[in-house]
Amino acid sequence: MADNELPDDNPAERAQAAALREQTRAGGLRFEAYLPPALADWLLERIERGMFADPSEAVFAIVGNFRDLEPHHDLRDALLGRMLDVSAAELESARPADEVFDELRRKMAEPRPDPARWEKIAR
Repeated sequence: MADNELPDDNPAERAQAAALREQTRAGGLRFEAYLPPALADWLLERIERGMFADPSEAVFAIVGNFRDLEPHHDLRDALLGRMLDVSAAELESARPADEVFDELRRKMAEPRPDPARWEKIAR
């Protein structure tokens, strides 16, 4: 991969982003997002506790935090290092790989339930 290529680069999505920039600067951006079960549960638990009013407020706050951290590579690298340390500690007590892959194959073969859908409630 060349230095200027990104692993998830999709030219059509990049073109769509470029085409939407001007309109976005004036009116913002609406989009639909899917969260896998563990992240969705994490988010809903925080909404139940009152940390966020709804998923859109959470996305607003979380994306803002990411944007604010973007220029601080040293902090991001330190955070990533801590996350990797935790992951390495968890790996030490992990189950054997063949057992994990067997479980993943079974789960992938099962039909997936429909995701829950958040409905905006007028206040």
